[in-house]
Amino acid sequence: MPRRRAVITGIGVVAPGGIGRKEFWELLTSGRTATHAISVFDATPFRSRIAAECDFDTAAAGLTPQEARRMDRAAQFAVVCAREAVADSGLEFDTVDSDTVGVSIGSAVGATIGLENEYAVVSNSGRDWIVDHAYAVPQLYGYLVPSSFSAEVAWTVGAEGPVTTVSTGCTSGLDAVSYAAGLIEEGSAEVMLAGATDAPISPISAASFDAIKATSPNNADPEHASRPFDAHRDGFVMGEGSAVFVLEEREAAKARGAHVYAEVVGFAGRSNAYHMTGLKPDGREMAEAITVAMRRAGVRPEDIDYINAHGSGTRQNDRHETAAFKRSLGERAHQVPVSSIKSMVGHSLGAIGSIEIAACALAIEHGVVPPTANLRTSDPECDLDYVPRIAREAELDVVLTVGSGFGGFQTAMLLARPGRVA
Repeated sequence: MPRRRAVITGIGVVAPGGIGRKEFWELLTSGRTATHAISVFDATPFRSRIAAECDFDTAAAGLTPQEARRMDRAAQFAVVCAREAVADSGLEFDTVDSDTVGVSIGSAVGATIGLENEYAVVSNSGRDWIVDHAYAVPQLYGYLVPSSFSAEVAWTVGAEGPVTTVSTGCTSGLDAVSYAAGLIEEGSAEVMLAGATDAPISPISAASFDAIKATSPNNADPEHASRPFDAHRDGFVMGEGSAVFVLEEREAAKARGAHVYAEVVGFAGRSNAYHMTGLKPDGREMAEAITVAMRRAGVRPEDIDYINAHGSGTRQNDRHETAAFKRSLGERAHQVPVSSIKSMVGHSLGAIGSIEIAACALAIEHGVVPPTANLRTSDPECDLDYVPRIAREAELDVVLTVGSGFGGFQTAMLLARPGRVA
């Protein structure tokens, strides 16, 4: 009996510069950036005043006024993505036992915008220490609990199987999909809607990252501010967005003639137990996650054709994962192309891992490696093939994508062209 494996049959994306998977892919392959001056609030007081915002209109995205009023922006992203993924998959959910359909949605910061806006209302913009809850919207509890995101997605398809929310910082998107794939592998679910969403572009997020000087202060040239692996990088650019997938058990997907973008063949996570924001330069814990994911997938370093890097654009991250690739892949690390799409769509915290999975699945589908925009001056500490500025055609059978998050979280996932990995 063949091993159970999860495959991606539907993709939905809301990202800066492109609403929908086709628009998203066009942005990536063109090497265009979607990083601009912040427009959703007055960022004048902040050190970093740039971000990658989604050009998102609730009505144009198909949300009713009631849905738009009920849901935080991040939840709206997730529902729109789920609907696109379901339509893309061609799966008729009313023909599937709802008890075998589950949901796994990741988020790092939950309903940041909804909570911040409502706090400003009930406290008179922070003036009052004792607040009057009567001024808050009735949906405030849904903003408070990130599980409301998963519930909204579950209601979209009537999922009555395992439904969960994953929050592991910036690896949430990878971890949510890994969890969903694991449920399918073990037989606890046949179909999963999995992905992540975050909408963190708000004063509280800007202030938090300003405090630790993690974000780029390159306000004069926002389109070129996100520069992973470049010698002149000066921090990451905050973003927002979502990606949600329909995952199905491989044999069931084949039996119904579904189009399969990629198989999820391996995944693993580790923690450095070291520092909330700091990373050791040797990359040992990320390397261990990569090694375990390869072992689980049954692939060798020479099988990997592309690496989607975390590539946040901070010096400590870039050298950390460069070391991790060398440690886990050996000489192959110098031969395989690497790139970071954060150079184009920014860093959407918990959502970015899923957005990058979408990029990897589409890279396999189209045989194209997305570029690292804005990479012009090589950093001697980062001496791998980082695919600067222009997309590269390549036959991609196995792709590695990695994530690194505050708290020391490290996650690796391997995607493969259908049928290429036993």
